[in-house]
Amino acid sequence: MTRAAALQALRDLVGRDDAEFHDGQYEAIEALVEGRRRALVVQRTGWGKSAVYFVATLLLRKAGAGPTVLVSPLLALMRDQVAAAERAGVRAVSINSTNAHEWGEVLQRLDADEVDVLLVSPERLNNPAFREQQLPALVRRLGLLVVDEAHCISDWGHDFRPDYRRLRDLIAALPAGVPVLATTATANSRVVADVAEQLGGADALGADASGAGVLTIRGPLARASLRLGVLRLPDSTSRLAWLISHLDDLPGSGIIYALTVAAAVDTARVLRERGRDVRAYTGQTDPDERAESEAMLKRNEVKALVATSALGMGFDKPDLGFVLHLGAPSSPVAYYQQVGRAGRATDSADVLLLPGAEDPDIWHYFATASMPDQDRAERVLGALERERPTSTPALEAMVDIRRTPLELLLKVLDVDGAVRRVQGGWVTTGEPWTYDAERYRRIAAERVAEQQHMIEYEQTRGCRMEFLQRSLDDDTAAPCGRCDSCAGAWYPTGLADDAAAAARGALDRVGVPIEPRAQWPTGADRLGVPVKGRIAPEERAAEGRALARLTDLGWGGTLRELFAAGAPDQPVPPQVIAACVRVLAEWGWAERPVAVVAMPSRSRPLLVDSLARGLAEVGRLPYLGELGTRDGGPSGGPGGNSAFRLAGLWNRLSADGLDVPAGPVLLVDDLADSRWTLTVAARELRAAGATDVLPFALALRG
Repeated sequence: MTRAAALQALRDLVGRDDAEFHDGQYEAIEALVEGRRRALVVQRTGWGKSAVYFVATLLLRKAGAGPTVLVSPLLALMRDQVAAAERAGVRAVSINSTNAHEWGEVLQRLDADEVDVLLVSPERLNNPAFREQQLPALVRRLGLLVVDEAHCISDWGHDFRPDYRRLRDLIAALPAGVPVLATTATANSRVVADVAEQLGGADALGADASGAGVLTIRGPLARASLRLGVLRLPDSTSRLAWLISHLDDLPGSGIIYALTVAAAVDTARVLRERGRDVRAYTGQTDPDERAESEAMLKRNEVKALVATSALGMGFDKPDLGFVLHLGAPSSPVAYYQQVGRAGRATDSADVLLLPGAEDPDIWHYFATASMPDQDRAERVLGALERERPTSTPALEAMVDIRRTPLELLLKVLDVDGAVRRVQGGWVTTGEPWTYDAERYRRIAAERVAEQQHMIEYEQTRGCRMEFLQRSLDDDTAAPCGRCDSCAGAWYPTGLADDAAAAARGALDRVGVPIEPRAQWPTGADRLGVPVKGRIAPEERAAEGRALARLTDLGWGGTLRELFAAGAPDQPVPPQVIAACVRVLAEWGWAERPVAVVAMPSRSRPLLVDSLARGLAEVGRLPYLGELGTRDGGPSGGPGGNSAFRLAGLWNRLSADGLDVPAGPVLLVDDLADSRWTLTVAARELRAAGATDVLPFALALRG
């Protein structure tokens, strides 16, 4: 391969006769095509990492090599990569969870050698059918393996995509001479070393074909187009009021990041009501709606997407004008990755962080919720068999772990070689497995350090871009001359006259539906609960109400204080009672309740009793007292899965001794989580004569 041939391929790719390589691009291509080496490219967003693997693919294909497999983590990223490949004349296809109807055609095109690049998610590599039927043949004729967003291979990414760690085994199984490229824009020295080792730098995996180990090409991470700033405001009302006041002043269109789904949805709703053209984008948004929103942002048909981290890696809009954060990500690495979406092909883009006092609590929740637990892992291994597969729903009913954390734990155990996914479910491999407590302690300590770095970024009086570069171990870091520390605050700090009132009014909304359970959980009968299938209509609760979700921007803050670890049990505050009365006034029930009953509470009896009595007094309804208990009352606690939660409640609640009148009964509790407590309590009250049960809770988790 000559440099001239590579340059012509680049110019064909981008459609410009004057295109030239950026520093490091040709060196990476040469290492892959000529040296058949393993390379790690760490370069800022917009540098042209995709050009490296597309040019290398074109040159390798001309030399008779097989197709490139590109492991890509997000659907948004896959869509952009396929579109970019098509514009460049590279025949690219993807296999993912949303295009199962196309898989047959894709495999036929692969067999006919009509595909240059196949994009797959890391999870697809462990799909039993793909792993056993398609992958072996694909590996034998593979021309190039590309791992995009390769920082996910590192320990730091174990909970985001555990299947990334499986790439180590895939790389080790590649035939000699197959080049491997890993790319990322966000990696400090620790992550670089970790990824390089897993690409083949360790003796256990062997050196690459050149015998020289992994080639690391790392460039400066400074982004001259970005103008960084941090604006500290007292609360979520003020932050929302700032957005109402100044969103239209931000250049072009952009992304507003929020830390939780509820915050993203609430913010988008409030801004739309104030006439701003925005849409919410979260992991819970329908995939077709997400794709539509991405396209609208790229065409500048919306001012902003209000998004969680579901919109992140690889989203490609070169002229994105701003990135704003309502609440800080948990590390400078994550922050740099998200703000890197902006200003890729513009001279200037605005990046503003509006941190919240609640940010550390949110960081802690997500960090601890995803960490594998030794007791849970051992329960899973003890429940699985070597020969007979167990489905995830069946396993859930055996080990008392909810579906999402159970699926994550299974992936971790799978990557560790302790379990294996097969047709029909999961089996244990029988291989020895030891909980790596030291590894998880190290990860937890690293996360705490990263969180502290993020707080230091917020508080620094030095250059913010320089701070981010140093956090990513970029030794070229120097003052940028553009951020609010270097050049002074470039953003307005005042609020429009009506903005604060509008924000307060929007966040003062009350009332969240509590959907009734309609189906008994799978596996409950195995735990001694004699039910299955649908819950009989005459035993169900009606749709209930909660004052707010714990994660809501408005009343969620007040409720988080009431439910905080270590918070004392206390009577419900008067302003909270008043808000609950507003919920009841707006409920719109078919028939007014005729009495009030309280749930028995082990942790907050004073809170629940005062709430029930207060609502009964305001509504001039008889207060019947709290439900009784049998056999010591409900057992277990929050966090278990449905079958185990139900088993811990069955025959443990009683309406005996309550003079339950015919008619609807308002059932009052503090926190609705799994909703099984309310379901069982409603069944008891219906059996005691209530014609309907209307659950009411202060807070809804989630």
